[in-house]
Amino acid sequence: MRVAVLVSGSGTNLQALIDAIDVGHLPCEIVVVVSNRKQAYGLQRATDANIPTEYFPLKPYKEADKSRDAYDADLAKLVKQYEPDLIVLAGWMHILSPAFLDEFPQRVINLHPALPNEFVGVNAIERAYEAAQDGEIDHSGVMVHYAIPEVDAGAVIIHAEVPILKTDTLDDFASRMHATEHQLIVHAVALLADKLS
Repeated sequence: MRVAVLVSGSGTNLQALIDAIDVGHLPCEIVVVVSNRKQAYGLQRATDANIPTEYFPLKPYKEADKSRDAYDADLAKLVKQYEPDLIVLAGWMHILSPAFLDEFPQRVINLHPALPNEFVGVNAIERAYEAAQDGEIDHSGVMVHYAIPEVDAGAVIIHAEVPILKTDTLDDFASRMHATEHQLIVHAVALLADKLS
């Protein structure tokens, strides 16, 4: 299975996929890593693993007064050149519109550090930790879902609960969440590799 990975940051979930492929746990090839941020360390991780990279910023579109749909349509064209079977959003910090998603129906998946219908959008880990401090919840979780235009609302492929302990600092809880993310993203891609093969 040919996989494209879109990242905006450090790329730890990308690294989890690279490592799983390297040891033979994932029957996939990452054919490209795309980032909207030049400084994203995920691009370096890809380069280190001899994976092609593309830097595709939104800023020139904004400066030329072009729409997000125009950016998304061009991003879809760029990704399409690599003929991916699956597109993984691993810390990609743009909401993708139908201009992108319609080009890859049921083939774009997103990792989100919360359970379905909880803590939608950014800073989900911090918001869950605060809710636990206020005594509202004692766990959160991680999910992988199909990407749709509505944020973090697509059909869930797989999810896992993560406890929030009374003794946890935010860093303790975040570390446990990130470890779960790394396992879940690999598991989800493996499930889809099986389904798409």
